[in-house]
Amino acid sequence: MRAKPVSILEGDTFVVSDRRGDISISPEEAQGLFDGDTRYLSRWVLTVNGEQPNPLSTDDVNYFSSQFFLVPGTGTIYVDSPMSIVRQRAVGGGFHEDLKITNHKAKPLDLDVRIEADADFADLFQVKDAEFKRAGKFYKRVDGNRLVFGYRREKFVRETWISSSVPAEIDEKGFRFRIHLEPHGEWRTSLDVLAAVDGTEGAKSKPKYKDVHDTPTPNVGMSLQRWMASAPQLHSSWADLEKIYERSLVDLAALRFFSRYTPGEALPAAGLPWFMALFGRDSLFTSFQALPFVPDLASTTLRVLAMRQGTRTDDFRDEEPGKILHEARWGEMTAFEERPHSPYFGASDATPLFLVLMDEFERWSGNHELVTKFQAEARAALEWIDEYGDRDDDGYVEYERRNKQTGIENQCWKDSWDSIAYSDGTLASYPIATCEIQGYVYDAKRRCARLAREFWGDSELANRLEKEAAELKRKFNRDFWIPEKQFFALALDGQKRKVDSLTSNIGHLLWSGIVDEDKAAACAKHLVGPRLFSGWGVRTMADDEGSYNPIGYHVGTVWPFDNSFVALGLRKYGFKKEAAQVALANLEAARYFQHRLPEAFAGYSRTETNFPVEYPTACSPQAWSAGAPLLFLTTLLGLEPVGGRLLVDPAVPKSIEWIELLGIPGRWGRADAFARGLVDL
Repeated sequence: MRAKPVSILEGDTFVVSDRRGDISISPEEAQGLFDGDTRYLSRWVLTVNGEQPNPLSTDDVNYFSSQFFLVPGTGTIYVDSPMSIVRQRAVGGGFHEDLKITNHKAKPLDLDVRIEADADFADLFQVKDAEFKRAGKFYKRVDGNRLVFGYRREKFVRETWISSSVPAEIDEKGFRFRIHLEPHGEWRTSLDVLAAVDGTEGAKSKPKYKDVHDTPTPNVGMSLQRWMASAPQLHSSWADLEKIYERSLVDLAALRFFSRYTPGEALPAAGLPWFMALFGRDSLFTSFQALPFVPDLASTTLRVLAMRQGTRTDDFRDEEPGKILHEARWGEMTAFEERPHSPYFGASDATPLFLVLMDEFERWSGNHELVTKFQAEARAALEWIDEYGDRDDDGYVEYERRNKQTGIENQCWKDSWDSIAYSDGTLASYPIATCEIQGYVYDAKRRCARLAREFWGDSELANRLEKEAAELKRKFNRDFWIPEKQFFALALDGQKRKVDSLTSNIGHLLWSGIVDEDKAAACAKHLVGPRLFSGWGVRTMADDEGSYNPIGYHVGTVWPFDNSFVALGLRKYGFKKEAAQVALANLEAARYFQHRLPEAFAGYSRTETNFPVEYPTACSPQAWSAGAPLLFLTTLLGLEPVGGRLLVDPAVPKSIEWIELLGIPGRWGRADAFARGLVDL
């Protein structure tokens, strides 16, 4: 089994290396220094006397820094290593690396130390798809004491600048140091690697951090210390819960990045390594999860997405007036419109979710200025739902990509190509109306009715939205329910046939409130039954469906983000025990991932394995997975804003003796919640 890569990040700049600290092109790992969707370093390999050292230990000092402890490959139980090597790396605007070699012997050592370097300037889409055909030209040069790698395609220019604090022999392949170490002597150098956008950025600057132990200082927003201090303080009899909570908050802080669309605003990138960019859906879900803990994410997300709302019909970008964007990228492929992601609007759920978050933010914060300021954007989103989202005037929001070449096929959160399938494994035909999107629309209209009545001064709109929501709920429970199977269809396909696979989507329906009361118990039973519930969480698809695969991206894996909304949905319909069961299973799984829930993990049953099995290419950290433990806490404690007060109605498993959450922010100022574990699972 290959060792896990080491990842450090600062906003949308990040480094992925092996456990030596080396970077090399690999079909298994997306290694490199990345910034703004471009790989600025594809090779960074240390050798001593022609050999790569062996790793002893790797220490994650901060989210932006790591240190690597190495020895030459000659030590055995009989022969001690003559030297030790320490690499300390901190990312930010590129990265800064301190290299130290210590002679532990009583005789001198002569060493030939090399750093091999290269840069392929690959777009992140090319790295992900392993496609490296390039239309531009590469160049390399030694510029005094600096090595420069460059790539130019018309006006698109990217350069990597590398320098050393001590003299070195520099050529186009890297740096060479001829070192003489006296007995017990020590040698050091510092290496700066700068990501130079347009070949100019960083000309008079250095990497952001000079020491792995520096205090984290984000480019925008609160410092890590203020961020952690501003969040509620968690204490629990279960020490692992405290560690999971802290890990989640730190990861959310680390994933904050500049939005190039709205400079000065920080919102969460979706996840490392593939999704270090603005994602509408991911930011909306994450902000909802984090509202009772770090509410600033929600206000920023709403502002950024409102300012970049669709204004025209553009088939290439799947853009329509009023639609909320899905993704924004900045690499070569988007610059030359080989991909539509600058920005791209291929998500049919982000628009109703934008409206859901807007209302939820006001309910928690009491900030009516934001919902008033973006009234026009909210109305445009409502118009998109009815005029563009509902493609055939049947009352349901369907999707079918307009960009047939490079657009996303499935424009729901389960956006892989094979995620919407019948029970026999046959893929659904387009256009597709997935069930959970109808739930989001129902919830959005109900919530906007409240906003219209209380803040927009439009009772006529409020009455219309309430009527439309009620009619949608009535039709939905008629058209999507499968009586013989006692669950809701995953979707209606292009011929309005029910896509009859059992999936976790029914949990999102509970969260939205669209489920009739007489159907909720059946949904709850399925969600914690053996077909969907693995023991570590709710699978995306039941284990007896035709497309089921325990390591299939959306057809059998367990997604913590998904589970957090499933648990909240169960709780909303009164299924407190079932909600606690889902929450506890995921939190127990987090212990096996160093207290950090990944994007997804395998759907194997807990009876088959004593630990959750890793999904091979899961993003970690990922924003909505980092937010999942926060929403689990909200669900277990039963936190709910009611007027100007915070309602606390806990349902905590007995295995957690007690939980104390102090200083929960909201329209009430700060409030505390305390709960004892009384639910017997």
